[in-house]
Amino acid sequence: MKAVRIPKERVGVMIGTNGETKEFIERRLGVRLQIDSEGDVVVHEESADDPLAGLKAVDVAKAIGRGFSPEHAYRLLDDMEYLEIIDMKEYVGSKGEQLTRQRARIIGSEGKTRRIIEEMTGVYLSVYGSTVGMIGQAEQVEVARKAVDMLLRGSEHATVYRFLERARPKLRIIEMGFDP
Repeated sequence: MKAVRIPKERVGVMIGTNGETKEFIERRLGVRLQIDSEGDVVVHEESADDPLAGLKAVDVAKAIGRGFSPEHAYRLLDDMEYLEIIDMKEYVGSKGEQLTRQRARIIGSEGKTRRIIEEMTGVYLSVYGSTVGMIGQAEQVEVARKAVDMLLRGSEHATVYRFLERARPKLRIIEMGFDP
């Protein structure tokens, strides 16, 4: 049995329309989910065939709790996909105006920066509350994490875009199944 807490406002997304999301996760992983209105998600993994099923279910719940759509969170059902969460409070403290500014830097004007990071690295990116979540393969997440870290530390957007351009050829080789 494993447990995770998600924000109350994300409970509905975790359950899904007519329970679709919850049922899909249970069916796919062979686990049983117990979700309450306070945001507590308990994963019962006793009947699962996959020894990692409980951990995968927890990661999917965390991802949904951090603002990812269920469809994007399902990417974590693949053994090669990972979830990384960065807490922006570690960079700026808990000052509301600083968090708002950092969120805006990562999202960019009309979502441009977030979209560029996603397209260049192949990750899904979610900025929710004081966190930035990333879902992708280890190498992809590593590059996206570095780009987000650069932005949070104050690098100019152009510098981050150049970094992503330089990292892109290596990521393409990895996507094709080769490891340099």
